[in-house]
Amino acid sequence: MGFPSRPVVATLLGFVPTVCRFMVLNEPRDSVTAQPVAGLTHRLVLRPPRDSDLDTMVALYADPAVTRFCVAATPQGRDATRAQLQAWISHWQAHGFGHWAIAERERPDTLIGFGGLMHRSVAGHDGLFLYYRFTPQAWGRGLASEMALHAFGQAFDQRHEPAVAAAVLPSNAPTRKTLEGLGMRPKGTLSDGPGNAASLLYELTAERWAALPHPAPAVVAFAA
Repeated sequence: MGFPSRPVVATLLGFVPTVCRFMVLNEPRDSVTAQPVAGLTHRLVLRPPRDSDLDTMVALYADPAVTRFCVAATPQGRDATRAQLQAWISHWQAHGFGHWAIAERERPDTLIGFGGLMHRSVAGHDGLFLYYRFTPQAWGRGLASEMALHAFGQAFDQRHEPAVAAAVLPSNAPTRKTLEGLGMRPKGTLSDGPGNAASLLYELTAERWAALPHPAPAVVAFAA
């Protein structure tokens, strides 16, 4: 199923290069059980999220290290987290793609994160947004970059999108370093409204993507 022909916006407003939870991949009654595995990378298994991922999400969002840069953008409480998970599942059902539940290929029954592309609106900008969060145990190994490169490949090489953008708080140095390592460049700022810090806007165009080498993702050090 294709993406719309408009710029892809990746929102990393509060997302450090880490994200995660732990879950079994074979749940018989989950909403998207019929969906196949969405993708494989060198080290990762990417599959649609499930209703049974809720406990993992709740635990992830309760980790202050994970939400260090994204408290305002993090669902507060079980009900809000459930609503976000259901929005992810509904997106998969409507479009056939969306945020992935992520595990390592060597340990496919244990989730280490969530991330991917989804239609959203951030600070008045509509498009496909990139999201990711990983468990602290998965940080510093280039896994967020590996997932993002796979998502970019789908957007540019398969869906022929013109650009991918990312919004990140100025204080989130690890994510900014990750975005720059992916070939993204600063383009401006996004205002999230009165009282909220403006986010930096990064962009990667299809032309730049085509010209970039695509080596193994660089490791970005992160100290919680």
